[in-house]
Order: sequence, then C-alpha cells, then structure tokens
Amino acid sequence: MPAVSHAAHAKGDFFVDYEEKVFEDVKAKPGEKALVTFHTVAFEGSIGFVNLLQATRLQRKGYETSVLLYGPGVTLGVQRGFPTLGDEAFPGHQNFNNQITKFMNEGGKVYACRFALQALYGHGEPSLIPGIRAISPLDVLDLKLLHLRDNAVVIDTWTV
Repeated sequence: MPAVSHAAHAKGDFFVDYEEKVFEDVKAKPGEKALVTFHTVAFEGSIGFVNLLQATRLQRKGYETSVLLYGPGVTLGVQRGFPTLGDEAFPGHQNFNNQITKFMNEGGKVYACRFALQALYGHGEPSLIPGIRAISPLDVLDLKLLHLRDNAVVIDTWTV
C-alpha cells in the first residue's frame, strides 16, 4: 500500500508563485472607457461578483468604467438585508451591495434597466442601491453601442 511521505500543508504555506506577473500592467490611456454588462442573477454563481471586481479593477487602471445591470442583472443592484436593509444575514450576504458601492465611490457609474426592475422583478427605483441610475429599456442597447463606438473594453456577463 502506498504511503504518503509529504508533511501535511500548514497555514501560511504557498501553493503557487503569486508574485510572477507574465504580462505588462496595462493602464488606460486618457479617455479610454470600459463597460461591464450583467445579465445574471445575484447569488447564482460567482460570475456576478467576480466581474464587479473586474469593473473595479478597470476603474483603478484609469478606464472610465460603467456597469450595466439589465434583465436578471438588476438583482445585483437592489438593496438587501435581513432583518432590516443593510443587515448581513449571513457572511457574504452584502458582497454585491458593498462592491457596487465601493465601485461607485471610486468614480464608477452603474445603470439599471427600469423594465427589468419593475416588470420582471417587481422592484421600483427606491429599491436600488443609492447612486445607481435607472434607465429606459431603450437605453440598454444604446449604452452598449456608445461604448462600442468609442472602442471601449466591453465585458459581457451572462449566465443561463
């Protein structure tokens, strides 16, 4: 029978070389923009949170960064909490709210589709995290087209 001859891993051990960076650290040139779109439901996977982190990183790299919440993506932008708004019912419960707020505090813009907000998910504009701008469903496509016209970095977040 084979024997394990390695010592057990201990707290503080490294598994990977986290210091090596393979590619140059790209920074935005003046006027460059980025758009991160979200058509994903809050808490149904990591992609929504991961791309909120990407949006924050783009903002910090100097891109004029916008986030678009549409379809189920508007669920990332509603205020939540239990037993009252802002309370964290379980660890990580406020991840989306906290990251969106941090992103906006650092100069990022967040837009939410009014159609999805009301017709699909039964929320009104007062349900949104303060600072999120509600937009017409007709603006959803135009926001993306404006960014494409400006040769912006566009990251589309979709889950099915």
